[in-house]
Amino acid sequence: MKKILTLLAVLLASASIANAQFGVVGGFTSSRTSLDKNDALSNLQNVNLYHIGVAYKIESGSLFTAEPTLAYEVKGASLYKEGLDTDFQKWGESLETRTGYVQLSLGMQVGLDLLVFRPYFVFEPYVGYAVTGSETFEVKAEGSLNGTAAREDIQRAANEVKNKLEYGFGIGGGVELLNHLQLSVQWFKNLGSLYNEGKIDASQAMTLVGGEYKDIQNYTGIKLSLAVFF
Repeated sequence: MKKILTLLAVLLASASIANAQFGVVGGFTSSRTSLDKNDALSNLQNVNLYHIGVAYKIESGSLFTAEPTLAYEVKGASLYKEGLDTDFQKWGESLETRTGYVQLSLGMQVGLDLLVFRPYFVFEPYVGYAVTGSETFEVKAEGSLNGTAAREDIQRAANEVKNKLEYGFGIGGGVELLNHLQLSVQWFKNLGSLYNEGKIDASQAMTLVGGEYKDIQNYTGIKLSLAVFF
C-alpha cells in the first residue's frame, strides 16, 4: 500500500510537465464470491452493481499512461445452499452480501496511439475501505417447516465481522477515442479474506453458521467503465 501511495505522489508531482487531464468515471460492476470447499449443494450467483468516481490521466511518452482513480465501488455476491430433501421438509439457506468501498486505484496503461483512437492494456492495483455494507441471511423451508426465517442477529454479526480493508488488482483492456473518452473492461480480484475469522469465532451470533462464512472467499468479477476527460 505504501509503495502504491508513493508512486501516486510521484505521478501527481510530475503532472505539471506531463500531458495530464482530469475526468469522471463510472460504470457497471458484476461480482461474486467462491467457496474454499467444494460444495455441490451451493449455488453462487453474480450480483450486478456499480462504481462512480474521478480520475486523473497522466501521459508519459507515446506508450505509457498512468491513471489514478478515486471511486465509490459497490461489490456483492449471492449464495444459496439447498438442504437435503426428506419426507418431511425441504429447506435451504440464502446469503446476500453487499459492500461499498471508497477505492483508490492506479491504472497503468500500455497502448498504441493511432491518432483518432488508442487501444491499451491495463493493470490496476487498488486499495479500499468499506463505508457501507449489508448482509441478508435467511433460512427457507417448505413442508413441515413453513415460511421464511430471517436471522437478524446473524445479519448484524456478519456485517460486523466483515473486513473493512480491501486490496487487490484488476487486469484488462480498453480503447480511448480522441484523447477524451475511454471505454474499458477489467477482470478484478480482491485478495485477503472477506470475513475476519477471529471475529467470527468471537461472535456468539455466528456460532451456527460460522463455519460456512469462513469458507466464503473475497469478491471477484468484471467491471465495465466509461471515463470522460476534460
